[in-house]
Amino acid sequence: MATLIPALSTALRRMTSGERRFGQRLESHLEDDYLCWYDVPVGNARQHPDFLVLNPRRGLLVLEVKDWKLETIVAMDKMSATIRTERGDKVVANPLEQARQYAHAVCRVMERDPALVHPDGHPMAGRLIFPWGYGVVLAGITRRQLEHPSHAAELRNILPPERVICQDEMVESVSSEFFQERLWRMFGVVFRTMLTLPQVDRIRWHLFPEIRVPAAQVGLDFGDAPAEETPTIPDLVRVMDLQQEQLARSLGEGHRVIHGVAGSGKTMILGYRAQHLAKLLAKPILVLCFNVSLSARLAHLMHAAGLEEKVSVRSFHAWCNDQLRLYHARKPPPGDGYWQALVQAVISGVDAKLIPRAQYGAVLIDEGHDFEPDWLRIVSQMVDPDTNSLLVLYDDAQALYGARRKRGFSFAEVGIQARGRTTILRLNYRNTAEVLAMAYEFAREVMTPEEAEEDGVPLISPESAGRHGPKPEILKFPDFRSEAAFAVERLKALHASGMPWNEMAVVYRVKFMGERIVEALERASVPVEWLGRTAGARRYDPAADSVKVMTMHASKGLEFPVVLVPGIGYLPHREEDPAAEARLLYVAMTRAVDRLIVTHHADSEFALRLRRANGR
Repeated sequence: MATLIPALSTALRRMTSGERRFGQRLESHLEDDYLCWYDVPVGNARQHPDFLVLNPRRGLLVLEVKDWKLETIVAMDKMSATIRTERGDKVVANPLEQARQYAHAVCRVMERDPALVHPDGHPMAGRLIFPWGYGVVLAGITRRQLEHPSHAAELRNILPPERVICQDEMVESVSSEFFQERLWRMFGVVFRTMLTLPQVDRIRWHLFPEIRVPAAQVGLDFGDAPAEETPTIPDLVRVMDLQQEQLARSLGEGHRVIHGVAGSGKTMILGYRAQHLAKLLAKPILVLCFNVSLSARLAHLMHAAGLEEKVSVRSFHAWCNDQLRLYHARKPPPGDGYWQALVQAVISGVDAKLIPRAQYGAVLIDEGHDFEPDWLRIVSQMVDPDTNSLLVLYDDAQALYGARRKRGFSFAEVGIQARGRTTILRLNYRNTAEVLAMAYEFAREVMTPEEAEEDGVPLISPESAGRHGPKPEILKFPDFRSEAAFAVERLKALHASGMPWNEMAVVYRVKFMGERIVEALERASVPVEWLGRTAGARRYDPAADSVKVMTMHASKGLEFPVVLVPGIGYLPHREEDPAAEARLLYVAMTRAVDRLIVTHHADSEFALRLRRANGR
C-alpha cells in the first residue's frame, strides 16, 4: 500500500469526491515504495498540485484532478477551459496545462542540484536522473465519453489520451497493473532509474522546504522565503522522515498526544504545527514547557521563523505568573511552597472566573511528561472550544520532576480527549547508534518498556535510526580540577578543527561543577554562556557563539553536536533516588548528536556501569 501524505483519513474533509476516490486508488493499487502527497504546497512558490506521486523506479508525476462531467465543459483550449457552474459559465485554467507548469517549476528547481542531474560527459548531462511527467484525472468522465467521435477530434490535441485517467479507470475493480500502466503512460520520456534513499530525501528537500532539518538546531526552516530566492544546497540534506512528515501534515482538529522517545523529532513536529496553525487561527497560539532553557530555545525558534507575533512561548510557571499579573489576581507570598501556591492561585482564579478560559486558538505542550495532572487540567481549559486544538508531546522515560506518574493515569481524567488521536514515535534520530546504545544500556533497568491503554502513558524503548559516529569516550582523571582542565583543552581543540563554540555543551549535575568548569573556560578566554547564572536560562541564546554550560535538568529538550559530561564519579547523588539519577544521566547523555565525552575521577557506581555499558 502506498504512503499518502497527509493520511487519507485526515484529508477526506477537504477532498472532492473525485479526489477522495483517486486517493483511495493510490493507496490500494500502488505498492509500498510509492510516496503520494495530496494538496501539499510545493517549493518556495507554494504551488498546490492536487497529487504528487514519487517512485524510486519510475520517477515523479504531477496530477490535477477534476470532478467535471462531460456537460460541464463548455469549451476548452490548451491554456484555459470554460466550465458550466451553478452561477453561470466560468473560465478556469486548463488542468493539463496547470499540471505541466507545476511539473516544470519543480523540476527547474531540482535541476540546480548537482546530486540530482546527470554529470558532464553524460548524453543527458544537466538533466534530471529520474523521469518526470504530468497528467489529469477526469473523475466524472469515462474513457468512452472522452473519446466519443463527437468530442475526440476537438479534445485529442488539448487533452492527449495518454495524459488522462478517466472515471472508469480508477474504480476499485480495476487491476493494479492496469491502474499503474495508466499512470506511467503520462511520462513523455521513460528510462531505467533507481533512486537511492539519499536521493529521495534530496527530492523531498527541494519539494517541501518546511520539512528541512537544519544542520544546527538553532532555527526552523518553514519554507516561507520568496520564490525568487534560491537556498544554498548543502552536500548532506536532512529532512523529516516519512512517519514524521505524515504525522505533522495529518494533525487535524481536536486533542492530540504524541508519545516519542528522546530525539524522535517531537519538537520539530511542534514547530511545524505552530507554523501551520499560525496561518489559520485568529486567536494567539500558546507553546508551554516546564524547562526555562527549553522555553528560551523554543522562543528563539519561533522568532527565527517569524512567528513571534502569533505564537507565545512560556515556561509553565512563567505563564502562571503572567496570568495572575494580567488579571490582577493575588499572588502567593515568596517562601517554601511558592511554586505550588502559584499554580493553585491560577486554578482558583479560573474557577472563580477571574481568569478567563478559552484564551488561545491552540495550545502546544512540549515535554508534557514534566507536567503535573493539575497543570494539564488547567491548560486544557485554555483552548478555544471552537478550534479545540491541543497538542501534547510526551516521553515518560524523561520524566524527571517529582514522582513517576501513578499507574492508571489517563489523559481523559485531566480533560484531554485524545483517544483515537494518539501516536507513538520510537525511532531516535538525534543520537548516533553508538551514543544511544551506551546511554540506553546504562539506564536499561529504569527504562523497561511498559504498555498502556491508548489514553494512558506508555514507557517506550528507543530504537536507533542507524546513524553512526565515534564511540563515546569515558575518561578517568586524578581529580575534578583535571577533569575541568581536560574539558577546556578538548573544547579548544574541537573549535580549532572548525567546530563553532555554540555546537558544544558541558552538562553537569551539581552547582560546584558548573562553577569550576566556567572558571576554567573563562581563564582560557573561551566564550561561555552559563545557564546557571541568575536569569541565565531565561536569556539562553542558542545562536550566540559560545560554549553552553548547564545542569542536567536544564539540558532537557536541547541538543548539541558535542556534549561533555563531567563529574560522573560523584553520581548517583547520595541524597537522591538512584533510579531517578540514572534517568537524569540518560537525558544528559542523549543531548549529544554526534559525540559524547564523559569524565570522572572516582570509580562510582555510575562510572563503573557506564564503562560496562560502553564495552570497557
